[in-house]
Amino acid sequence: SQQMYKFSGQTSSVRERLKKDVAEMKLKDPNFRPGLVVLQVGGREDSNLYISMKLKAAAEIGINATHMKLPKTATEEEILHSITEINENSAVHGLLVQLPLDSIHKIDTEKVTNAVAPEKDVDGLTSINAGKLARGDLGDCFIPCTPNGCMELIRQTGVSVAGKRAVVIGRSKIVGAPMHDLLLWSHATVTTCHSKTADLAGEVGKADILVVGIGKAEMVKGEWIKKGAVVIDCGINHIPDETKSSGKRVVGDVHFASAKEQAGFITPVPGGVGPMTVAMLMLNTVLSAKRFLERHEPGKWNISYTKLHLQTPVPSDIAISRSCVPKPIDHLAREVGLLTDEVELYGKTKAKVQLKTIKRLQTQPDGKYVVVTGYAVSTSFCSVVLSHSRSGAAGGGYSQVIPMEEFNLHLTGDIHAITAANNLVAAAIDARMFHESTQSDKALYNRLVPLSGGNRKFSPIQINRLKKLGIEKTDPSTLTEEEITRFARLDIEPSSITWQRVLDTNDRFLRKITVGQSPTEKGHTREAQFDITVASEIMAVLALTSSLEDMRQRLAKMVVATSRSGQPITTEDLGVSGALTVLMKDAIKPNLMQTLEGNPVFVHAGPFANIAHGNSSILADKIALKLVGPEGFVVTEAGFGADIGMEKFFNIKCRYSGLRPHVVVLVATVRALKMHGGGPTVTAGMPLPKEYIEENLELLEKGCSNMRKQIENAQHFGVPVVVAVNAFKTDTEAELDLICSIAKAAGAFDAVRCSHWAEGGAGAVALGQAVQRASVAPSNFKFLYDLELPIADKIRIIAQTIYGADDIELLPEAQHKVELYTKQGFSSLPICMAKTHLSLSHEADKKGVPTGYILPIRDIRASVGAGFLYPLVGTMPTIPGLPTRPCFYDIDLDPETEQVNGLF
Repeated sequence: SQQMYKFSGQTSSVRERLKKDVAEMKLKDPNFRPGLVVLQVGGREDSNLYISMKLKAAAEIGINATHMKLPKTATEEEILHSITEINENSAVHGLLVQLPLDSIHKIDTEKVTNAVAPEKDVDGLTSINAGKLARGDLGDCFIPCTPNGCMELIRQTGVSVAGKRAVVIGRSKIVGAPMHDLLLWSHATVTTCHSKTADLAGEVGKADILVVGIGKAEMVKGEWIKKGAVVIDCGINHIPDETKSSGKRVVGDVHFASAKEQAGFITPVPGGVGPMTVAMLMLNTVLSAKRFLERHEPGKWNISYTKLHLQTPVPSDIAISRSCVPKPIDHLAREVGLLTDEVELYGKTKAKVQLKTIKRLQTQPDGKYVVVTGYAVSTSFCSVVLSHSRSGAAGGGYSQVIPMEEFNLHLTGDIHAITAANNLVAAAIDARMFHESTQSDKALYNRLVPLSGGNRKFSPIQINRLKKLGIEKTDPSTLTEEEITRFARLDIEPSSITWQRVLDTNDRFLRKITVGQSPTEKGHTREAQFDITVASEIMAVLALTSSLEDMRQRLAKMVVATSRSGQPITTEDLGVSGALTVLMKDAIKPNLMQTLEGNPVFVHAGPFANIAHGNSSILADKIALKLVGPEGFVVTEAGFGADIGMEKFFNIKCRYSGLRPHVVVLVATVRALKMHGGGPTVTAGMPLPKEYIEENLELLEKGCSNMRKQIENAQHFGVPVVVAVNAFKTDTEAELDLICSIAKAAGAFDAVRCSHWAEGGAGAVALGQAVQRASVAPSNFKFLYDLELPIADKIRIIAQTIYGADDIELLPEAQHKVELYTKQGFSSLPICMAKTHLSLSHEADKKGVPTGYILPIRDIRASVGAGFLYPLVGTMPTIPGLPTRPCFYDIDLDPETEQVNGLF
């Protein structure tokens, strides 16, 4: 009996398969959905119908489909701009341009079609996808939906294509031409017929498989068709039919009534190819989403490394940096799994990474977290070479971040943004005090809430101040006189101002200044000072923030002074916190650079390690941990020695980030340990004393007491310690072996010698292996103190446990601050000790492990926005000065090459 193939419902198996695929994607990442955009120009009714079918099918499967509709007046340029935006949107995996383009302007359809990114071309119409199909690269392209649907329908008949004679009528780019290629690569013998074909009926009669897409109603007659052939009708035509309410009906290119008597299988029109074409569009979109996930699986980096050309003796850092050609930074970003729309390029060698990266990867597991610390010597060499991705300083030798000039000059302008934001606060403080002192309450209020269009209106930031004061009003005209006074007057006590102006220049004459000396300030002068920009609390806020919203809140909480009644005055009270957030909106994005060998590096934030916590940003670490994947490693640096940087890393940074480190790498050098053993003072610019360049095991062993103490300090936090011994050419085998043996005896998980300064990554392979082993060793991370302890107790625990002091002494100003901050509600903040980095004690010349001393606390200050109190141990300048011969004597620019000379 003749088989009559009913195609209705045959798309259901495809839809069910795609639903299952989408569900599996969501299991891996609950926030992920395949994304499809259908771009339409104009409003043709037939296009509207097709688009509604596609959107309905997408919703059923779980695809996030969007209909982007441009007006008939859209120009070619506007259409291409829309396509570019969609190409760069990582949430969109498929882009279909609905044809024809219904515009009043002349549009080059081929140009528009080819503007779609090939990896998002789910219609399969770009020249790249068409070319791959023509060459038989079916696994590396998108197949046009109608031909793909036809092949699916043929497969569902059970008829094998291989070896059959196939005839395709029509040679359009959408159906005929790709259909020919598909059948050919499925091993059929294919003939393509068209308007110039002689004896069309004769050619059709040879076909075991016939695909018709010529756009002529019922042109192919039943008697032309070979008995038992498979007939696929792609035509959609309207012919008059008085029995229909519309006066017409839809027919295909094949005369169905006569053809069904000959064909073994035939597709009806409508209801055959159309629904399957839509199903294939969905299939291509899901396939594109799968490919996207495979390409961007965290930790699966397709990264190329730069080969080092080592020289002996090792050249200068700048000579090494310039000898290496860095990879284009957008290329490196793609290698490590960052998306195009997550990266903002700043030239060819540096970029910013958008915070939305964290949201995209939030369900992915983190990599291993390693903190590098040392003895107030550069830990950066180790950090760079050890890293798969890390944050920190520049390093040196064959282990450094490049290009050095970019790194050490303006980079992406974060420090300038902090300078501007900080000094805006300083200007706001002095201006507010001036205006309060020269105006009545009413005049002050009227200027703070000015008339606009006959009405006064509070700004959102002023509403926040009213709420803080307990005034639940939003209409400025309803405030009482007492409420007006409370709202308008901050009543700052000038002597209580803790906020200083900053500058990123070493200028000793700004350490103490007088502001307000112009006659226009009417005698409102006061003593003040400048700090170096990295000492600004805003830098610490940047380093400790976890999101844009969190930064906004931290900036708002920064306390700048105290009122005469003892209340803390914040930037929110000044009304400036929103503007600060605007100034910092780009600085919050981590900066991406690279090492000499092509590893990615995040360079972000640099809080002054003396009075802040001396660690790079939480955001950079969090993004890096997601990018490396569960088997990868992120190496972050804690500056200014283990007793300062590492302690603050654990007790401050880890508290706010919620991250838990797997390994501590403690960097040691023979020279640093000899200095702790009582070696002579090293003076910059003078030759090294012989003790540091000749073997001296006795001096070295004495200095290793400091290393033992730092290993013990790390172990207080329950994390395995690996000691990395930076080897230099003057070190002897006996000296290096002595350090390693003492470190292991002191409880280090391992101690490994490294030569990465001279050899790059190859010189630290053993260190990398040791860290890898340590990362899976048992650990029991814990903080050193409970935040709810009294301020003095927290300081005492750090002094006794980490520094080895017998006790602490709170001097009068420090005792006053303990009482003030406790009263103001800041006593539960963590402690950030401001102490010399040159000794475990408060006296820089006391090397080794000083004992039997009392640690004096001169003062305590609050960085409430950043989130810590910082006790001052002794005095220390917060802005450096220039020496007799500053390095600027050597710095210049070559006007021909634009190369910076003399920077290093």
